[in-house]
Amino acid sequence: MPNAPQLMNLFWSSSGIYPVGTGISPFDLEARAKSAAKAGFGGLSFWHTDLEHVLATRSLAEVKAVLDDNGLTTFEVEFIEDWFVDDERMAASDKRKWWLLEASQALGAHHVKIGDFKNTPVEMPRLIDAFASLCADARKYDAQIGFEFMASAMVHRLEDCRAMVEGADAPNGGLIVDIAHTNALGISNEAVAAIPGRYMISVELGDNLKRDTLGYEPGQRRYCGEGELDVAGFIAAAKASGYMGAWAVEVFNTAHADWPLETLDQQAFETTLPFFRD
Repeated sequence: MPNAPQLMNLFWSSSGIYPVGTGISPFDLEARAKSAAKAGFGGLSFWHTDLEHVLATRSLAEVKAVLDDNGLTTFEVEFIEDWFVDDERMAASDKRKWWLLEASQALGAHHVKIGDFKNTPVEMPRLIDAFASLCADARKYDAQIGFEFMASAMVHRLEDCRAMVEGADAPNGGLIVDIAHTNALGISNEAVAAIPGRYMISVELGDNLKRDTLGYEPGQRRYCGEGELDVAGFIAAAKASGYMGAWAVEVFNTAHADWPLETLDQQAFETTLPFFRD
């Protein structure tokens, strides 16, 4: 199809596991790469614990070769947390940061995802400085840094997220905007459209059932078109912001736990593609 979008299937969509526990997929890397390519995806992503598991038997060069052999790119490596704290957690965060940046460079990743799952209190001046510092470290590896805002993060109001990335003003740093989180947080498509395009690192797609108190049904995401969210409006808003990058699919649901790998990839691709047809 003319002007076909580049779609990426993120780790939690294709790993066959729910985002709890060890974070290690039961599917072999080569099988995942072949399945993603067969479905039509242009790339995939790595979660840090699964990548460590993969690297127990393969080098980074060998991982890159598997992707290259299947015509895939590395869209994303994740996840760096505690990158802004000022206590004993920083040592572990730094250790993960450096090896994920090295992996990002070796695999040619589009970006490295960062965030927070603990609503960790932090003042904005420190947050801006920490984000700027992380982006400076990432530039040594030609890496981009994307902050995914969500209800569990240290900041999740869009104005605060923008204050962080705009205050740091790093050429390689910005936001990861996920339809699941914008709806959960009550962030309108109009507000998404108002994000400066230079700060849009990645856009994540999926669907869900709306809930009055949370904005969506937590943890049980649907594929595009199978829920009640305004997927078409969200995509239009991201485009209006100036976003011209690849589109990531991130759908996880406990009902998918027993699905074959090929089904996970095919459903993710075939339900997302129609939203880009003219």
